[in-house]
Amino acid sequence: MASALYNPIGTTALITGASSGLGVGYAHELAQRGADLVLVARRQARLEALAVDLAEKYGTVSTVIPLDLSEADAVPELVSDLRERAITIGTLVNNAGFATFGTVLDSDQVREAEQVALNVHALTALTHAFLPDLVETASLHPHTAALVNLASTAAFQPVPRMAVYAATKAYVLSYTEAVSYETRLSGLKVTAICPGPADTEFFEIAQTSSGKKGTPLTVDEVMRASFAALDRSVTPSVVLVGARNALLARMVSISPRRAVLNAVGRMNTPRVAR
Repeated sequence: MASALYNPIGTTALITGASSGLGVGYAHELAQRGADLVLVARRQARLEALAVDLAEKYGTVSTVIPLDLSEADAVPELVSDLRERAITIGTLVNNAGFATFGTVLDSDQVREAEQVALNVHALTALTHAFLPDLVETASLHPHTAALVNLASTAAFQPVPRMAVYAATKAYVLSYTEAVSYETRLSGLKVTAICPGPADTEFFEIAQTSSGKKGTPLTVDEVMRASFAALDRSVTPSVVLVGARNALLARMVSISPRRAVLNAVGRMNTPRVAR
């Protein structure tokens, strides 16, 4: 298939969860491609350090907005702030999200609600708020606009002990595919990126090492897969990162659901030391 280089030069990209891990990776890749940035996360010091680094390396102008997107008024506050600054978003990377580990019976209800608020509600509200700008940018300047939502290989099956996380990522996957279809004639590049375990702070935040088996993906591997998809003339609505993860996802789709659930449940049950 012919390549159509994704070229956001002269536009502004908004990245959530930009203070670490994949968020930092997306910031560097987009800055290198000529986009200015809006960096959103809770940790202001990290965002400011990243903004300085990007300016020195790429001459990028970064707007730093420290914000906890799991809070009820966070998205309207962010949208209002950017409108006041007259910043139009041409690319949106919904990267912010986290997981918790443990059974539903033993879970912290407040923490689980925060997880749904960030992984689902914030992503949906941000997409809804900025989609008109993304579509307009795509129509005026082809190959410059994108919507990138971070899903996960956890989206393809239930995951006992990470029940809420897997359910939120299944939502992200389904939602993104629908948005991709609805905007297919606009020229907007829409994709759900589905990495498996990656070398980020994910498992430390979830307070578990379960699922961190084998060699985790590097941030660079996820970036290469993401931007290879964006550089295609027709960007796929779903990108599975890593050949092994793609194979496992396909196996899940053709296997009996009960068997998949049992297998994942066993894999995600901590072993008791004897």
